[in-house]
Amino acid sequence: MRLTRDSRVAVMGAGAMGRGIAAVAAAAGHQVYLYDQDAAAAAAAPDAIAADWAGLVRAGKWTPERLDAARRRLRPVAQLSELADAALAIEAIVERLDAKQELLRRLEEVLSAETVLASNTSSLSITALAAGLRHPQRMLGLHFFNPATRMKLVEVVSGLSTAPLLADSLCALMRDWGKTPVATASTPGFIVNRVARPFYAEALRLLQERACAPATLDALLREAGGFALGPLELMDLIGHDVNFAVTQSVYQAMQQDSRFRPSPLQQELLAAGRLGRKSGHGFYDYSQTLPAPEAVPPQDPPAAVRVRGGLGVAEPLLARLQAGGVRVERDPGPAQGWLEWESLRLALSDGRSATRRAADSGHAGWAVFDLALDYASVWRLALAVADQAAPEVAARAEGVLQAAGLLVSRMDDAAGMAVLRTVAMLANEAADAVGQGVATADSVDLAMRLGTAYPCGPLAWADRLGNDFVAQTLDALCAHYGDERYRVSPLLRRRALSGGCFHD
Repeated sequence: MRLTRDSRVAVMGAGAMGRGIAAVAAAAGHQVYLYDQDAAAAAAAPDAIAADWAGLVRAGKWTPERLDAARRRLRPVAQLSELADAALAIEAIVERLDAKQELLRRLEEVLSAETVLASNTSSLSITALAAGLRHPQRMLGLHFFNPATRMKLVEVVSGLSTAPLLADSLCALMRDWGKTPVATASTPGFIVNRVARPFYAEALRLLQERACAPATLDALLREAGGFALGPLELMDLIGHDVNFAVTQSVYQAMQQDSRFRPSPLQQELLAAGRLGRKSGHGFYDYSQTLPAPEAVPPQDPPAAVRVRGGLGVAEPLLARLQAGGVRVERDPGPAQGWLEWESLRLALSDGRSATRRAADSGHAGWAVFDLALDYASVWRLALAVADQAAPEVAARAEGVLQAAGLLVSRMDDAAGMAVLRTVAMLANEAADAVGQGVATADSVDLAMRLGTAYPCGPLAWADRLGNDFVAQTLDALCAHYGDERYRVSPLLRRRALSGGCFHD
């Protein structure tokens, strides 16, 4: 079915998301019906939408005439029967399967058999929503992101019964609306809410292990990892009730797979009523000045260091050391080697703790540093030191990294550190989504960049690191924890073994 600007669009639900979707459709030229079981909410929605558009007029992006024309295309309705000539009906009501199914059944009573039915659900099965409909082939998901008027991404979700060409038609319509659609199969969490789970889960696990303070952990993910927000501050912003509910939904829908297991730490926050910013207290107390991330004091720099082999993606640190006046000498060795200064051995984490590397090598003076998005420009980096190391080893490791122009934040010796384990798990989940036919690698990476503002797609990041290195990191985490949560995706394992990439 090809929908045009002459097609009428119905939006059920006049909350923030429903109003946003209606605004996008009306701005694109459609006549839009707005329905809500609270008739007053539907009646008030056009004025609320127009008030938002007024900001565009003040900014010079819209003319007053354009606003008036768009406002006239918004029509509140009090009865579902008034939607009869809609070509597309999008529900954006409460996130409950029973409520959505009931509304969809009622819509089938008043809409044409050709009308496309869509749900803005963020996590419920489109297949389950279509079950019981007389025409389940015309049902699919249109998952907009909040705020719908500003976020470009829309997940176009096909259930088992969705007509094969319907997703293509709706992707075309979303492009007409100025959105960037990604096609995905109906799976728990679709693309974004599924692949993003490790971003929160690994931070919660590190916090539970007391690896570092919350402000330091957030700073590492922002300043070394390149993420727009740290995971703890992002959960505070989203709300722990919302984030925990999505995690629970995906966990149950995934048959309680350990990769999606909810954190008891977040459950404790909920029990305390600490929902984040909206309650004034989550990981951070917003009635107080927020704490600053921790960094170690200055240490003496080395005059020279010796590099055994290579530092992999961290090679730019050597140029920064030389620019800081440190002489760099090189010896042959493995591609993922290490840097030496007296008793210190310093390397990029490979998923093993520094303590494990010391035990494996018989050399006590190991320290490891975390992954960074770009070692040429990063200015904060995490460091961990083996339990076996003498006190001066930590000072030497700090001095080396500081000589490269870095702020150094110490972590307890947690396997995989912060950025590395997070990126490895994001790539692993993304690879599983591709391997299970949920979406293409390009669609997954695009969705994660647009839907969550990640600095790059997790599969593109894995390609850059080397999929063998990512798999090795996950194997090390799996061995450290004895937890299937870190098992390597079959598709990622194949890429690692073959030397292949997700993107050509």
